[in-house]
Amino acid sequence: MRIKQVVMKKFPADLEQLQTLQAMEPQLLLVFAGPTHFSTGQLAQELLQRFPAAQFVGCSTAGEISQQGVENGSVVVTALHFESAQFQVVSTELAAMESSFQAGAALAQQLAGWEPKAVLVLGQGLNINGSALIDGMVSLLGPALPIVGGLAGDDAAFAKTFTLCNQGVSSTRLLAVGLKGDSLQFAHGSFGGWKPFGPVRKVTRSVNNVLYELDGEPALEVYKRYLGEHAKDLPGSGLLFPFEMLSGAREPSGLIRTILGVNEADGSMTLAGAISQDGYLRLMHAQTDGLVDGAEEAARATLKLMQQDGAPGLALLVSCVGRKLVMGGRVDEETEIVHDTLGQQATLAGFYSYGEISPGYGILNCQLHNQTMTISYLGESAA
Repeated sequence: MRIKQVVMKKFPADLEQLQTLQAMEPQLLLVFAGPTHFSTGQLAQELLQRFPAAQFVGCSTAGEISQQGVENGSVVVTALHFESAQFQVVSTELAAMESSFQAGAALAQQLAGWEPKAVLVLGQGLNINGSALIDGMVSLLGPALPIVGGLAGDDAAFAKTFTLCNQGVSSTRLLAVGLKGDSLQFAHGSFGGWKPFGPVRKVTRSVNNVLYELDGEPALEVYKRYLGEHAKDLPGSGLLFPFEMLSGAREPSGLIRTILGVNEADGSMTLAGAISQDGYLRLMHAQTDGLVDGAEEAARATLKLMQQDGAPGLALLVSCVGRKLVMGGRVDEETEIVHDTLGQQATLAGFYSYGEISPGYGILNCQLHNQTMTISYLGESAA
């Protein structure tokens, strides 16, 4: 597999950098960019014009990840040319959050007969129930197939996110890339690094990913008491204080949920994924060192599954915007530790998201994660 990447920090002024990718005749382009680059349609037009034989998929971000580190508002294009592995790009529309399961099933239906070995999925980051999306895909593809990817961001504005493919820019389209082939190498890892604080609270009323009550009180009221002065900055400040999900027996599930929105009128909170109706929630917080350690743990888990034959590969990193906000000026440390752990054979690409999709740490089936570093390694066996 051949891989080449360009980072355009002053798009569209530096569009000519794309010429360096044309010689390798890329088959698939991964495109991650700040949300402002999706408003005019110029990015999609340039890619179609310059790479008429290639497929491209991507999304808006809350920060772009590349070999150069973490950027804000840039355009990162990573070109892939497979030697023998195959891929198929499919898409579907998601008009309403309530249709997330059906949209996931529609994506999977287009890939099921093709029998992929792994699937990369990208979706809008706001009007979506990420866990229902995955459930819809798993209903047809089965729980053993690794599904990875993430939900688009918009620099923590929570206003509008986008996906990008050969059909153009959309705020409602979901994308999936099926991958297969005897030469295909695929590995993954996911870990957080957040710490719990405060008491465990019983979920007493929730519907899908909307949380109405904790311990019989309006969820938003309970949450605001713990946030104190940070409450005035909701929903943005919710990225700093996600929920840990616990089972009905108060045991950790390994899943964290980020707050996407709040409703002052009914005291509810919309989370990025579904909530167990008979479970418990507990607040989480983090410091930079713990998050960097979590990223290293995710990289080590990925490394265990990799075939280390020296052949080049792509490490797709999808990390949560909440982690980026906590780390601030030290955010590059988590991508640096991943690169150091995986080695020089790995080219880094990815984005800061509103939800990460991957099999979990010690969990075989795919899940929607929040506040994690997820890594998906893609390569081909050396000849």
